[in-house]
Amino acid sequence: MDLKEIKAVIDLMTKNGLTEFELEKGDVKLRVKRGPSGEWTTSTVPVVPIPGTQPLPQMVAASPAAAAAPAPAAAPAPTAASTELNIVSPMVGTFYRSPSPDSPAYVEPGQEVNEDTVVCIIEAMKVMNEIKAEVIGIIVEVLAQNGKPVDFGKPLFSVRPK
Repeated sequence: MDLKEIKAVIDLMTKNGLTEFELEKGDVKLRVKRGPSGEWTTSTVPVVPIPGTQPLPQMVAASPAAAAAPAPAAAPAPTAASTELNIVSPMVGTFYRSPSPDSPAYVEPGQEVNEDTVVCIIEAMKVMNEIKAEVIGIIVEVLAQNGKPVDFGKPLFSVRPK
């Protein structure tokens, strides 16, 4: 994967309003994310080889500064009609509001959240991924249905920033 291909991916992401993109091509996996303040992070890593096969060459992150910077799990995106932000799904999976069926929801409308507040779980390929708010504010509305599939970039919660 060369720089021209990575730039093309970033251009497409910008054009379509995407905040995260992942691509596996041959023996390289590319992940590009855009944080809430607009900064880009990219990384390319080799795909883990199957035991008994040839080892893959080590790839280096596209930018040392980008590799060191943590990328948000859920990047907020402004809504068209107000100053509210959306916490969006960083992946395709199943949305869960609580850690188990008999547990209370992580967050409820009216509840204050900060960047590190876990707001939900998205199950993808049998892995439970905790999604953090990545914004300081108050939950206005839950936009996804518990136990239902969500797509990449789908709004999960509406948040009024503080």
